[in-house]
Amino acid sequence: MKLIQMLGALGASTREALADWGFGARLFFTLLKMSGTALKRFGLVRDQVHFLGNYSLAIITVSGLFVGFVLGLQGYYTLQRYGSAEALGLLVALSLVRELGPVVSALLYAGRAGASLTAEIGLMRAGEQLTALEMMAVDPIQRILAPRFMGGVIALPLLTAVFSAVGIFGGYVVGVLLIGVDAGSFWSQMQGGVDVFKDVGNGIVKSIVFAVAVTFIALLQGYVAKPTPEGVASATTRSVVVSSLSVLGLDFILTAMMFSI
Repeated sequence: MKLIQMLGALGASTREALADWGFGARLFFTLLKMSGTALKRFGLVRDQVHFLGNYSLAIITVSGLFVGFVLGLQGYYTLQRYGSAEALGLLVALSLVRELGPVVSALLYAGRAGASLTAEIGLMRAGEQLTALEMMAVDPIQRILAPRFMGGVIALPLLTAVFSAVGIFGGYVVGVLLIGVDAGSFWSQMQGGVDVFKDVGNGIVKSIVFAVAVTFIALLQGYVAKPTPEGVASATTRSVVVSSLSVLGLDFILTAMMFSI
């Protein structure tokens, strides 16, 4: 009898998980389909880019500066062992544009903007605002979720570019101004070793993929949150955790694919 109950519980949980995955897939493709429509309402998308991007700019800038400081310091002492301290600019630039820029920016974005999106949509669900829109024959996905989705997809790559640029400046400050690496070697090695398409292009692709994943997860968790304070809090926490793990997992997959091409 216990075995039958265990099998029944396993089947019910499996069916529920498949239903959740199916709903998430349908919502994702619906948002993609409505992306063009959302861009027609440029004012809504612009406001979301400002809300998600501008309000995340401070933490992105400060974090990028300190990451650049650390890269400059650690990179110098590592390269100095092999007599290659002049390649410090190349090391800092490649580390940022290929890997650290997209990944760290996406993690910070998930913690700041992603959590804010989930809490906002969850509070709309708890306050029955989404239900009120449906009663007025207004599609909440098209009116509420799609502009936020497009705003996030636009904002994160821009934040990643700012993070990488500020990080390179931080590496310059530590390596050239504080330690004394030759400035000409710092910039010339960077210019000669960083490829626009393979290095910068791969970082842009990563940032776009991370933007889609993090923004969608934040919106999904808020949209399906239980309409209670505990439900909204749980959805916000789950959004940050799932987004962070997704970024790290996608980073490994994308890196493996990019280096195998």
